Amino acid sequence: MKRWLLLLLLLVAVPVGAVELDLRGYFTPGGLVYGRTCADCLVVFQERRVAVTAEGDFIIGFGRDAALAKELLVQSADGQVHHQQIQLEPRDYRIQRIDGISQRLMEPSQEDLERIRREAEEIAAVRQQFNVNRNFLESFIWPLTGRITGVYGSQRIFNGEPRQPHFGIDIAASTGTPVKAPAGGVVTYLHAGMFFAGTTLVVDHGHGLASTFLHLHEVLVEVGQEVTQGQIIATAGATGRVTGPHLDWRLNWFDVRLDPALVAGEMPN
Repeated sequence: MKRWLLLLLLLVAVPVGAVELDLRGYFTPGGLVYGRTCADCLVVFQERRVAVTAEGDFIIGFGRDAALAKELLVQSADGQVHHQQIQLEPRDYRIQRIDGISQRLMEPSQEDLERIRREAEEIAAVRQQFNVNRNFLESFIWPLTGRITGVYGSQRIFNGEPRQPHFGIDIAASTGTPVKAPAGGVVTYLHAGMFFAGTTLVVDHGHGLASTFLHLHEVLVEVGQEVTQGQIIATAGATGRVTGPHLDWRLNWFDVRLDPALVAGEMPN
């Protein structure tokens, strides 16, 4: 396992008379960090006010190309301010070449481009939602097990042409393979057939953390439904831009794209 995958750190800043702050998680691009501070503290990260639970728990995340130097601000109710400097460990990304993509998917028409724009706006709005549920604190599991065929952050080259990086984890699976909720949450979005992503489902785990499942064959839940960890919510498929059946699992903290593999840990045998 690469060095950055072993970088599970615990930062503690508890100077006398100052704000209490604990941080743990993966301090690397694509990583999710769990924090704990005073329940009535104000937490600000990347100009975003971060929600804190009644127990003082919160989360922050780092995108694929995040700057390696970050700062977290915590202010107590009595006005004390703590500036926590965060240093991320750099990581390298793979290059993945995929051939056999249809010409329509490679060169969308003007009508298709308009559809792609609408769908992107829809799912972006869903990912900005805030839910108070605390399933984000659960220990995540893999939605299914299998051979990993695509990893987070990899530069994609389709039919010889460089395209956007991949922001999820691809897991090979035959059509109809059950997909489980990696953690509990609320279903906030489903789409029967997005241009690129095919049949798509979003489960919100709370405090901005949401899982998106792409290329599904069938969805077994409804928008607004609460799901529990391990519940079968869909089946894997081959809808959208694919060359074969698989599950593409993505994880977001609001609009920040995270690496699901860091949250779920090693793939079970």
